[in-house]
Amino acid sequence: MRLGRMRQACDAGWSKAAFVAFVVCAAVWCAPALAKTPGEVEAGGYLREAILYGFAGDVRKLSELRGKPLIINVWASWCGPCRAEMGSLERLSRRYGGKLFNIIGVSTDDDDGAAAAFLMQAKVTFDNYHDKKLTLENMLGANTIPLTILVDAGGRVVLKVRGTRQWDSAESLALIGKTFGKKM
Repeated sequence: MRLGRMRQACDAGWSKAAFVAFVVCAAVWCAPALAKTPGEVEAGGYLREAILYGFAGDVRKLSELRGKPLIINVWASWCGPCRAEMGSLERLSRRYGGKLFNIIGVSTDDDDGAAAAFLMQAKVTFDNYHDKKLTLENMLGANTIPLTILVDAGGRVVLKVRGTRQWDSAESLALIGKTFGKKM
């Protein structure tokens, strides 16, 4: 902060100590949340069992997806960046999904109807699930979205990518290939 503003605050009756305390509190309050979610599995750890609730009423276990690398994208229909990257995930899925790795989406929407409507409107064909009990959101560490997690064939979290990405770009394909040890 500029010295002139500090002088103005002090002239307005603020002590230097009060002003410094205010700035520190404001910085802490405005800083992005860095805390882990309850039960978060960090990179290097193994995902625990979880129930996946499909939008068509289907139910399966997360462990059923072991045996092949897995890309998990955590999103919500109200999240603009999530919506923006969904097309690239769909293209990635159509090109490689099921062959070199599997792709699933996990919606954190409170309203599963809004999530299902978005998937239909966006013509998403890869499997998506609604995280009804926040189990996956917490286990995956989704305190920010979009969040994409690359998991090896044994269920070990290899990489977490926060923020929007074009998942079918040359850069992302190189990252996926390197992470999974696959030729893309």
